[in-house]
Amino acid sequence: MSVKIYVEGGGDHNENLKTQCRRGFRKFFENAGLKGRMPSVVACGGRRQAYDTFRTAHESADSDYLPILLVDSEAPVTQADPWEYVRLRPGDGWERPSGASQDQIHLMVQAMEAWFHADKQALAEYYGQGFRVAALRPRPDIDNIPKDDLYDGMKLATKDCQKGEYSKGQHSFHILAIIDPAKIRAASPQHAGRLLDVLDRECTR
Repeated sequence: MSVKIYVEGGGDHNENLKTQCRRGFRKFFENAGLKGRMPSVVACGGRRQAYDTFRTAHESADSDYLPILLVDSEAPVTQADPWEYVRLRPGDGWERPSGASQDQIHLMVQAMEAWFHADKQALAEYYGQGFRVAALRPRPDIDNIPKDDLYDGMKLATKDCQKGEYSKGQHSFHILAIIDPAKIRAASPQHAGRLLDVLDRECTR
C-alpha cells in the first residue's frame, strides 16, 4: 500500500519551511519504526489547505493508494469520530469525503507542541543551557493540555536559551525529528498512538 500524509505545516508560501516540515515528519516516522516502508509526506501549509489537498487526492485515489490527513485539533476533542469533530468545529465545517474512513484522518491534540511535552528530555538536549523544564506543563495526558498553555510553556522554557525563544517555524520541525515516538505514543494513545498504529499496518515494503 502506498501511503501519503497530507500534513498541516510549513507555511503557505515558504518552500524552505515546507522542506523542513517534510524532513521533520519523515524522521519522526522513521524513528517510529517505519524505515524501509515510509509514507510520503506532503507539507500543505494551513489546516484548510491540508484538508482541501487531501480531499482532492482522496477523490482520485485507487485501491493501492491511501491518502491520510494530519492536522492540529486546535481545541479539546470530544467526539469519538474525528470526521465528526472537524465537521462540527467552528471555523472548519469539513465534510467527510465520500468513502473516506476514520483511518484517513488524524489529529495532533491540541497542537503538534503537545508531542514535544511528552519528551522533555529531547527538548532539554536540543535547547541546552538555560532551558527551564519546570515551565512546561507536567501532566502526562498531553492531549488535555490547552493549546495556549502548550505555546506559553515552550516560550517560557526557552526564553533564556542560546537558540532563542521557541519559534514554531524555526525550531519545531528540528524538534520533531529528535523526539521519541514511543513516548508520544504512550502519552497520546487515542490520537498519536492511533496514527502510528494505522501507519504500521498500512505502510508495506
